[in-house]
Amino acid sequence: APVIAHFLKDAENQPYGGFPSAGFSFFPTRDPQLRAFAGQTGKPAGVYVSSVEPRMAAAKAGLQVGDIVVAIGNNEIDQNGNYVDPLYGKIDFTNLITSRGFAGDSVPLQIQRGGKPMQLTLKLEHRAAKDYVIPPYSADQPPPYYVLGGLIFEELSRNYLKEWGGNWQKEAPERLVYLDRYQSEIFPEGNQRVVLLSQVMPANSTIGYDDLAYLTVKKVNDKDIRSLGDLAEAVKHPINGFIKIETEEDPGQLELEATQIEAEAPSLQQNYGIPSLQRLE
Repeated sequence: APVIAHFLKDAENQPYGGFPSAGFSFFPTRDPQLRAFAGQTGKPAGVYVSSVEPRMAAAKAGLQVGDIVVAIGNNEIDQNGNYVDPLYGKIDFTNLITSRGFAGDSVPLQIQRGGKPMQLTLKLEHRAAKDYVIPPYSADQPPPYYVLGGLIFEELSRNYLKEWGGNWQKEAPERLVYLDRYQSEIFPEGNQRVVLLSQVMPANSTIGYDDLAYLTVKKVNDKDIRSLGDLAEAVKHPINGFIKIETEEDPGQLELEATQIEAEAPSLQQNYGIPSLQRLE
């Protein structure tokens, strides 16, 4: 299979470069109003560029929001975002980048900008999972977590969203899917994670919080939270004996008694069979 062949060939070259990405989002151009808005001329074809990730290959090539990508190399892209593959027939054009190309390759990109044809050169590059705010994949690493009383904290990732199944884009909480899809625009500086209060296990210290789930954590004990490591450090410094957790969504603030949390930890591990209350890396 081409994907396996791609991996084996790339793995021969150390360090392993990984599968490349372009760094832009797109819409199909089936809608004639969208094509008119973009000023497309000639036969309807290609995909409409809806966002371009800063510092990624597409941005470096000069691709802009509103461009229509009509071909990659000699492969024309139709209104649905497909091209004709010699092995598989019509498939998604992103296959040309992720499975046919290698990090370091220069790929001609045929576009229309305001109805005018242009050619850009896209130099493919690999972006490691750690460089994303919401990683799109994991390199065989178990997900990090932190348990505080009955509260389970995790970092948002694509694997987390895929727990909702193959149709996760529609089945997962809408705001989490939104964060994943537009992470480059929402977090332009990167260099952080989205920490979630993922779910709550029944415990004496968390009575009243049992129904909370999928909340975005902003602060703990007045400290900004940009990773689970930040959270683990912040809980060590209670305010007047309480651990204060601030969330983006309702209820907005939770308060836990620090001494009760500490006293309950051994029984919590035993009752739920948790080997460790934290895994940060």
